[in-house]
Amino acid sequence: MARPPVPGSVVVPNWHESAEGKEYLACILRKNRRRVFGLLERPVLPPPVSIDTASYKIFVSGKSGVGKTALVAKLAGLEVPMVHHETTGIQTTVVFWPAKLQASSRVVMFRFEFWDCGESALKKFDHMLPACMENTDAFLFLFSFTDRASFEDLPGQLARIAGEAPGVVRMVIGSKFDQYMHTDVLERDLTAFRQAWELPLLRVKSVPGRRLADGRTLDGRAGLADIAHILNGLAEQLWHQDQVAAGLLPNPPESAPE
Repeated sequence: MARPPVPGSVVVPNWHESAEGKEYLACILRKNRRRVFGLLERPVLPPPVSIDTASYKIFVSGKSGVGKTALVAKLAGLEVPMVHHETTGIQTTVVFWPAKLQASSRVVMFRFEFWDCGESALKKFDHMLPACMENTDAFLFLFSFTDRASFEDLPGQLARIAGEAPGVVRMVIGSKFDQYMHTDVLERDLTAFRQAWELPLLRVKSVPGRRLADGRTLDGRAGLADIAHILNGLAEQLWHQDQVAAGLLPNPPESAPE
């Protein structure tokens, strides 16, 4: 696969905070609440606005309990489960994210379809993993900062899953980053992992999302600010990979891990 681009080189990082960006974000918000989209739904933009949509399938992988379902819920602006329940089958969630490209100043609506499957279901039913991996554009590999075993399991996941699809984007996300008092994964561990694998490694907090004045409803705009770095990172990696595949960008040879 193509070497990951330098962060911020493909997508304008803080564009969503600009006046123009907020206008586009309005199509995935309703009265400061995130809109929920089904598989066949899409945001409605004002008539004068023309925007292309780039759709991608993303498989979320990780040990049971690392926070796969919680991460997808945060990305979609949904309530994060407070108690862990193993996902019994395959759960699909659609998230839309507008982003501005650095090279052309063009705005693209990214449509991410996240596929989340419980570890037990993957082991019990042979058809689950092939279904999740079929036509997948990206793998998100999760570990928990409070579970060192989940971090040590990453190389095995990368070899087992991503090894079967070498041209697919791979990203690593550390969950429960806010629980730093209980962390089992040190900064030097992350540095060594980055040097060995040369993969994007992002962090996400697991605290409940901020709420509106009623104290019950999630603040959609504040929630987007909390996870924008992940959605921008995905958009950047996937768009870059498409440009390389189309021959519009050179694909430098990968250096072999030492």
